Amino acid sequence: MQGEVVSGYPEVPPEALRGEVRRITVVGEDVLHRRCRDVSEEEFGTPGLAQLIDDMFAAMWVAQGAGLAANQIGVGLQAFVWDCSDEDGVRHVGHILNPVLDELPAGARRLVEAAEGCLSVPGPYLELARPDTAVVRGRDLDGRPLVIEGTGYFARCLQHEADHLGGGLYIDRLASRDRRTALRRMQERQAEVFAERAARAERLAALR
Repeated sequence: MQGEVVSGYPEVPPEALRGEVRRITVVGEDVLHRRCRDVSEEEFGTPGLAQLIDDMFAAMWVAQGAGLAANQIGVGLQAFVWDCSDEDGVRHVGHILNPVLDELPAGARRLVEAAEGCLSVPGPYLELARPDTAVVRGRDLDGRPLVIEGTGYFARCLQHEADHLGGGLYIDRLASRDRRTALRRMQERQAEVFAERAARAERLAALR
């Protein structure tokens, strides 16, 4: 949790149980395609910021995501959350504000091609090469410094969410033909995906 080892964590994060399930934005909406603003000093430690993180966890759980950026629920703020496992099966749960990805030396990383999807491109998964290691630096809700390191799928998650905050999506990294394929498959599957999310929103409400 937040980069620290804990003895256990609930299957449904308490943040999700506290949060409001907000609609997830979809590719093409303006908020997804511009850089998010930094969290200001005055915002750290405020109830509004804590509520935003809870809402992000709720939306992520309902959508069965591994990570979620603030602009994916329509808020153009430098913040993202995660609940995913690394290549060793270790679960990571947390949030980070004003994140910056380290530029890793070429010898400290290798590119791995794997299937990647996005909650804002509901449905398709396509192969995309990314470094298998990531280090992101930022701050927590109260403004304390954070350094989060990830490998495997968790590294991919950290890089994917950092892209969102800069106004990018994973499909922007694909070749033109693959991007068109992703958008076509999204159109074919999004009604099914939205129905699944609605069902999980009801399940989350029942757990409260």
